[in-house]
Amino acid sequence: MRSAVQQAGTAAGKIPREKGLDQSLALLREGYEFIPNRCRQFQSDIFETRLMGQKVICMSGEEAARMFYNPRLFQRKGAAPKRIQKTLFGENGIQTMDGAAHEHRKQLFMSLMTPERISMLKELAQQHFNIAGKNWEEKKEIIFFDEIQQLLCRVACEWSGVPLKEAEAGKRADDFGKLVDAFGAVGPRHWQGRLARNRAEKWIREVIEDVRSGKVNTPEGTALHAMATYRDPQGKPLGTQMAAVELINILRPIVAIATYLTFCALALYKFPESREKIQSGNEEDVHMFVQEVRRYYPFGPFLGARVRNGFQWNGVPFKKGQLVLLDVYGTNHDPRLWDNPFSFWPERFRNWEGGLFDLIPQGGGDPYKGHRCAGELVTIEVMKAGLTFLTKQLEYDVPETQNVAVSLTRMPTLPESRLIINHIKLKS
Repeated sequence: MRSAVQQAGTAAGKIPREKGLDQSLALLREGYEFIPNRCRQFQSDIFETRLMGQKVICMSGEEAARMFYNPRLFQRKGAAPKRIQKTLFGENGIQTMDGAAHEHRKQLFMSLMTPERISMLKELAQQHFNIAGKNWEEKKEIIFFDEIQQLLCRVACEWSGVPLKEAEAGKRADDFGKLVDAFGAVGPRHWQGRLARNRAEKWIREVIEDVRSGKVNTPEGTALHAMATYRDPQGKPLGTQMAAVELINILRPIVAIATYLTFCALALYKFPESREKIQSGNEEDVHMFVQEVRRYYPFGPFLGARVRNGFQWNGVPFKKGQLVLLDVYGTNHDPRLWDNPFSFWPERFRNWEGGLFDLIPQGGGDPYKGHRCAGELVTIEVMKAGLTFLTKQLEYDVPETQNVAVSLTRMPTLPESRLIINHIKLKS
């Protein structure tokens, strides 16, 4: 833990600076622990390093997150490298916008996240879990992550109004997965992500064009209808390409919940006492478990923004245009925020009132106006549906002869085996 005394040097403006020409290779080697390692080394919540040939400020903790999400101080334009836009986000999508234009576009996304629409998505997920369970009974074993990724692709498309041929479900799910997997990758994984992005955008552009030409009818209230008919503040529709990018920004995150559900299944295996509490407990026990999975397991390592205009924070100068990274993984494991942060303990969320800048696996701040993930509530509800299915409707075994280790050097990460389960049977 970093004490007030240890922070005094930083408060006086003496920001620790890492030696060396560039630490990009160290980032790839250390992954999720890159920023936490240096915060411990420097005994500071903030330090300066060099990544990708530029000076970068890295920060961790609740107060850093609060400052990071101040729109007067930071902007997202220019923060996401092109390599990430060409894989994970799509070029010039909502993640790169600021100000009034961002708020208007964000309202488009949030209009799809009404309680009624989220409830509909949860019910769809429950239906597909039941269908999948019947299919899994007939198999010797399954790779859980792969099956859930494909299941959620079907759910995402049905909920969004996007036509999906059954024969294409596996291919589309795999492409969405590759967009996410390319985030922290170089070499083949990165290029697979770029090719997957091209295929996904081509497919969704065609769907958008079919809706606009009247060839495909889609109900109002669906994401497909919303993106195809959206008008910006000047009354202009989104171009077909941008509509496709933003629709994928609805579909991809839903498919990515497969990662969290795989971590749920892993936690049930690693911490069987938690399984027993859920099976004999109520909705609160399910909710606490889901929140602890989101806090405990690594999802996004950090988030980036650029300084809007020069300012000082705790005496540290932030120069206009400088790239700043917020440590997501470290903040979710900050001992000042979480007792025994590296212990899996769902009960920490009993009577937890929640904060906007402490539990930040999908970003911090106001989800309606800021850059916190619009689909956070969707993630939580789908995870609840999946967890209830795993604990109360499905029986299965987890073979011991597999590697379920979760590497913190690989970004993004999963259990090494992607979690194999067998002897699957629906409970009567």
